[in-house]
Amino acid sequence: MTNRQIVSHEEWTEARRRLLQREKEFTRLRDELAAARRDLPWEPVEQDYVFESPDGPESLSNLFGAADQLIIYHFMFDPEWEEGCVACSFTADHFDPIRIHIEQRNAAFAVVSRAPLDKLQAYRERMGWEFNWLSARDNSFNFDYQVSFPADRDDLDPLEYNYAERNPFEGGEAPGLSVFYKDESGRIFHTYSTYARGLEDFLGTYRFLDVLPNGRDEGGLPWTMAWLQRHDQYGADLVSIEGIE
Repeated sequence: MTNRQIVSHEEWTEARRRLLQREKEFTRLRDELAAARRDLPWEPVEQDYVFESPDGPESLSNLFGAADQLIIYHFMFDPEWEEGCVACSFTADHFDPIRIHIEQRNAAFAVVSRAPLDKLQAYRERMGWEFNWLSARDNSFNFDYQVSFPADRDDLDPLEYNYAERNPFEGGEAPGLSVFYKDESGRIFHTYSTYARGLEDFLGTYRFLDVLPNGRDEGGLPWTMAWLQRHDQYGADLVSIEGIE
C-alpha cells in the first residue's frame, strides 16, 4: 500500500470540496480556450488535395460530404513501415465510437497517412477499425501540414513541428490533427491544427487513467508511453510462454 494520508469521511469531503473548486476553475478555463480556438483566424487552402481511397481518387473537398466542417487525424504510417505507429494506433482506438456523434454536428471525420492504401486497408482490417482512412502518398498534404518530413533533408536544417523549430527532428513522421471549413462557394479554409501533447485532449483512456490513485503510472518508465502496445499485442509475451509450455 502506498503512503497515503488516511482521514475521516468529514475530512475527506472537505478536501474533495477544495479540489472541486480547482476542477471548476479548470473547466471554465477549458471553455475559454475552446472559445479562443473558435476565434482563430482562418487561412485559405490553396489546393484541393487528392487522396487514394478504397473507392478511387478522392479530393479534400469530397471528404466533407454534406458537412461544412472536417476533422483530419494525421496518423503516423511511413510508406516503408509494415505497421502503423503504436501511439497513433492507441489514439485511433478512440475514433469509431465517436464518429456517429461528430457527424450529428455538421462535421465529417477522416484519417490520413502517407503509407500506400493497401497497407492502410490491411492494418485497418487487422485492428478492426471502420473509419475513413486515406493515403496521401502522392500529394504534399502531410508535408504541408507539418507531420511528414523529407527523408533526404539536411540534418542541420531546422524543421518546424508544433509551431517551433526542432533540430534535429527524430523521425520523418509525426502525429497531428487538423480542422477545415468549407463555405457555400466551396472554398476550403484551414482553421486549426494541434500536435504532440495537444492530442491528449482526444484520448479518453487518459481521462479515465487520470482519476485513478496511481494516475497514468508512467513515472518510472523509460518514456511516458513505454507501456503502450497495439491492442492486439497486449499479453503476447504471456501467450508465447504458455505456448512453449
